Amino acid sequence: MRTYLVVVDETPEAEVALRFAARRAAKTGGAVQILALVPPTEFVQWGGVQATIEEEARLRAEALVMGAAGTLMQESGIRPTITVKQGDPVTLVRKTLDENDGIAALVLGAAATGAPGPLVAHFAATEAGNLPCPIMVIPGSLDRDAIDRLS
Repeated sequence: MRTYLVVVDETPEAEVALRFAARRAAKTGGAVQILALVPPTEFVQWGGVQATIEEEARLRAEALVMGAAGTLMQESGIRPTITVKQGDPVTLVRKTLDENDGIAALVLGAAATGAPGPLVAHFAATEAGNLPCPIMVIPGSLDRDAIDRLS
């Protein structure tokens, strides 16, 4: 089955990428895998404080992903696979791609203005020729109608 891997965070371009991937999956009989990344926390001297910070970040990411999954199921009827990982975003995305040969495309949203975002900048440039699947970069400036028309 064709699986679209979408990295979801709190940015508007992540919502655009998720909508695009869901519509493509629905039209091609595919699936969506949502990857929420929890950035590594800076070292805090007191372990209890660090553990609390990490737990709060993980809970925020899980809530975000559950909301995105609910929207996806309502709009397209697709039940996504959900993964939440903590660490370096580039390393985690690459590891996810390497571990799952069923991923047909990495779908990332580019910021509507300014720099496209660190994952887009890395995977569309540095890693572009070494990925095990195509990368789809969805412009963050697209509205719902444009996404529906293009997907």
